Amino acid sequence: MATTKRKRRKTFNEINITPLTDIFLVLLIIMMVVAPMLDQQGLSLAVPSAQEVKEEIKENKIITVDVSQAGEYFIDEEAIKEPELIKILKENSKEKEGGLLIRANENATHGAVVKLMDMARTAGVFSISLVEE
Repeated sequence: MATTKRKRRKTFNEINITPLTDIFLVLLIIMMVVAPMLDQQGLSLAVPSAQEVKEEIKENKIITVDVSQAGEYFIDEEAIKEPELIKILKENSKEKEGGLLIRANENATHGAVVKLMDMARTAGVFSISLVEE
């Protein structure tokens, strides 16, 4: 009797996770490098000291806008509506080249202050100081 021996292949029944682990480690390293770069967004504000603000107000070369708790804007204690504010800032920026001083009520919303800053930049005023009252 002729017997033929067949070689039986051993079935592969285990998953090799080494390449998967390598991919996860590479992704982890990429995230660790990129994550600190994502925190760089935000506003960069230069907050002046009280002495500097008082001197600038005395010189009267800056535009002063008060922001109330309700989000209303005032120039020289006169209420100004938002659509007119850009026009007034453009006109005043030609005469007063010292920039803009925002005096915000301590309970004023950040949205109202940021909106005023955006309007000032649209009007061509790029030197902006912020004081909380």
